[in-house]
Amino acid sequence: MQESSQITLAAWLQGRPCRAALDAPCGQGWLRRALGAGVELDGVDLYTQPNAGYRRVWRHDLDEGLPADCGPYDAVFCCEGIEHLGNPLRLLRDCRARLQPSGFLVVTTPNTWYPQARLQFWCRGFFPSFPPLAGKLAPGAHMHITPWNYPQLWVYLRLAGFDNIELIPEPLSRAKHFYERLLALPARWHCRSKGRRADSPEEKQFWRTAASDASLMGRHLIMAAFKR
Repeated sequence: MQESSQITLAAWLQGRPCRAALDAPCGQGWLRRALGAGVELDGVDLYTQPNAGYRRVWRHDLDEGLPADCGPYDAVFCCEGIEHLGNPLRLLRDCRARLQPSGFLVVTTPNTWYPQARLQFWCRGFFPSFPPLAGKLAPGAHMHITPWNYPQLWVYLRLAGFDNIELIPEPLSRAKHFYERLLALPARWHCRSKGRRADSPEEKQFWRTAASDASLMGRHLIMAAFKR
């Protein structure tokens, strides 16, 4: 997970009560340092490794959901993991099931909606960071197989039963080049037009967020969703 996203997420977490959390996948364990010593942190990863400060770490394939004996938690973090899964809805539903009432899930993943990614898809048929995998597939290999953008991840989170879905802006939510702002205009205008015609507050908020720089320009998505 890139440093700018780590800093942004750490700032967002300030002041949010969290006594027990799950890091899935836990990777190198950066979240342990970000949360501080006051949080009891468990981890899940396909490749278990010594992670100092974790209460327990399961070796487990997240495509099969979460381990049956983990939880409950105040927060679940899925940082740089969902793009590797072929069955993400199962994991998201398991995350909600392991949360306490009013608990929250944080998901981070590469964004495929920024203009340069769309342009590359138009020219080559593949998004950045999501290359063709023919001849490269292997069980357990580190592969990006499911590309995400804000509207798609929003739908999956709602299907999993989450509410109050939030897109957290980070420093890379700005356009790197002027032409990217021009290329983003049709999508921005479309989202704003749909928002003006929306029938419910939830739909209006969805389109307002879809039209934001974090959705249209960001190289990276940081999204939070709550269990009610």
